[in-house]
This record gives sequence, C-alpha cells and structure tokens, in this order.
Amino acid sequence: MTDALKAKLKTLPASPGVYFHKDKSGEVIYVGKAAVLKNRVRQYFQNTEKDPKTAALVQEIYDTDWIVVDTEMDALFLESEMIKRYKPKWNILLRDDKTVSYVRIDMKSEVPSVSMTRQPLDDGARYIGPFYAKNTIATALRILRKVFPYYDKPFDGKKTLNTDLGLTPGIEIAKTTPAAYKKDLRKLIRYLEGDREKLIREIEKEMKAEARLGHFERAAELRNQYFGLKGLKKKIVFSDKEFLDISSDQALRQLQKLLNLKSPPRRLEGYDISHEQGTNVVASMVVFTNGVSDRSEYRKFKLRRQQNNDFANMQEILERRLKHTEWQYPDLVLIDGGKPQLAAVADILDPTNIPYIGLAKEFETIIIPPKFANTKLAKISKFDAKGYQSVSVSANTHVVKLLQRIRDESHRFAITYHRLLKNKTMLK
Repeated sequence: MTDALKAKLKTLPASPGVYFHKDKSGEVIYVGKAAVLKNRVRQYFQNTEKDPKTAALVQEIYDTDWIVVDTEMDALFLESEMIKRYKPKWNILLRDDKTVSYVRIDMKSEVPSVSMTRQPLDDGARYIGPFYAKNTIATALRILRKVFPYYDKPFDGKKTLNTDLGLTPGIEIAKTTPAAYKKDLRKLIRYLEGDREKLIREIEKEMKAEARLGHFERAAELRNQYFGLKGLKKKIVFSDKEFLDISSDQALRQLQKLLNLKSPPRRLEGYDISHEQGTNVVASMVVFTNGVSDRSEYRKFKLRRQQNNDFANMQEILERRLKHTEWQYPDLVLIDGGKPQLAAVADILDPTNIPYIGLAKEFETIIIPPKFANTKLAKISKFDAKGYQSVSVSANTHVVKLLQRIRDESHRFAITYHRLLKNKTMLK
C-alpha cells in the first residue's frame, strides 16, 4: 500500500456509501457497498487471513475512491448501478451466484406477488436488478413493504397474520381492489428502479387532490406512502468534499478530451427508437447525471407520425425535446449509430452548440461530427472526407462502458414503452 493510499484511508467517513478499488492504470477493478465506509474499506488492508481470491484482489489495489450516500439502502441501489456501468473484473471473479438476486413481480397476474430469485426467466414477469447482496435487498423489501403492502406468495384469498399486520393490501378482506393494488405496485417498481424523487412529488400531489375531493380514506393511504418514502428519501450528492467527484471520473474526462470541451459533461442524454415495422413507434430519452442514471429525468415519446424511418423519427424526437426549455439542456447527446445517424440530426443539433456523438455497433467506435471533432486526436483516430472523426477506443475503457450503459438503458426504456403500447393495441 502506497503512502498516498494510507493517508487517503485515514479520511474515510463513518457513513454509508459505495467504494471503488482501482489498479495502477486507474481501472475500476472492484465495486462494493458499505454501511460504514471507514470500517469496511479498511478491512481489505488489515493483516487478517483472507481467501485466495480476495488476497489476489488486494494485491492489485493501488487506489480507492468512494461516494457517500444517506443510507445503506441507497448504497445498495448505487452499487448495482455502478457494477452495471464499470463491469469490474473482480466483481465477476469474486461473485457467488447465490448472492446475486433479482426482485420478481408478476404484473400480468390478476393479483401479483413480489418475490426474489437468482435467475430471471422469460415468463413475462418484471425483473428488477441484479442486486449483489441478497440479505440487503431482502431487508429493503421488508422496509418498503410497510409503505407499499404486497403479497409475497401467490394470492389464494385467505386471511393471514400479514393481513392483520398491514403487510398485505387487504384484497382478501375487501380493503382494496386488484386494480388499486397494481397501481401501488407500479410505485414500488419505480422506487426500486431509482425514480424516487419524482415518485414522492407525484404521491404528494395525488394526496392533496384526493383530500380536496373529500376522499379522506384514500388521502390517508397516500399520506402514509408519502411520509414513509420521505423517511427513506435518497439523494446521491457529488460534492467537493467527496473523492469521487465529477472531475475524477475517468469516463467523463475522456469525453471531455475527445470533444475538446472546457469541462467534463455533467448531463448526458441518450436516445433510442423502438417500433414494429412502423407501428407503435416510440422513443426514449434517458439521462445520466455525473455518470449515473437519473431515472427521474427520463422521458418517453410517442411519435406523431408512425413510420418505418428511424432517421425521420430521430429528427422528430430531438426537435420536440429541444422545445422543452424547462428541461435542463444536455452537455452531451449520444446517438445509437454511426455517421448516417449523426448526419440525419446535424441540422437540428448543430445550431444549439450541444455536443453530440454516435456509438457505432461495429467495434464500438465513437463517431464525432465535424463541428466537434478534435484534431489533436488525429494520431489515434481518422477523419473521412466530410470531416467526421472515428475514434477506436478499447471496449474495456471507462468511456466505452459508460456509453454502452447509456445506449443499453435507452434501448431498454424504449422497448418497454413500445411493448406497453403494443399490448394496449392488442386489447382494443
């Protein structure tokens, strides 16, 4: 352990958070969470007997960074997000499949149940995760069950002890209906997927509306949800007091260099189109703030013109997005595709001076339009006749992993909305 790392470890806070072990090259090799960062991180460097894999990991640790969060549950969600983003090699090598869990909610059932599983199936149920600590996500679900009561087993209509404890929605005693129960389960899903701030605001608004209408029983239920979630309120803060602030994020610094920007891009937006031969055409806008997905800022669009033309579809979406001046403008836009896709949106984005790039599927090449191409990088990239720059970056680098994460998330969000519209169309 270097003297610099020894000094750094002395500043570890007694707070929950997520830590990042790095090797000499700065590569994130392991991501973990802790209820008390000071205690957990220091354990790696104590002279205690370790299993061979952990000992080998410690030998590679050259530096450690961390993010402080409000609660251990917050750390759970952030750890899952960061492992998806960085794909650290030691999380894979040290992983025990018995500890990797998904939350399963069978929303297609008339009365859904909530459970945990190690293996998601293609059975039409909603799977949320993966989470990398079975006991922690189980504890989180127990806490959230007090806010959003649910069935943890297939519904059989029988009253149980959980009914008396208020841990089921009470369909078995006619306290509520399956439709109202599903509505609350959708809130639980949004909470688990990270859309917490917006959800709390919506519940507060709904609570006040029900009270004005004189629906005091429903307003009381919403009040319990509101204050229950406020008690669990999560907010990840990137501040100057934290070691892993935006200036030290390698992926964002790499993007700053690629586009010759004055500062690392803080708000990144990714877009994707989803349809079936020009029907139920939808688009997604996902937002990553300081390199972390910000689900409360996600937006979805239904195309006004239903057509099998992704170039025209992307043009429409970006034109509509830019009209929403109440949404913060991005520091960088990611388009899924190469030069043709970028050329299609150039007339829309160039006048705004918002930097934009493409991620070509073949070899995961980063495509930069002429307006933002950095000639200083000519030695590691190539320009075509019209000035488009193609930068080949290793798939193992932080910047490619971040861009892949944004692209994959925009695809997931778009196809989920497309399937929803498709199902509604089939039911008409």
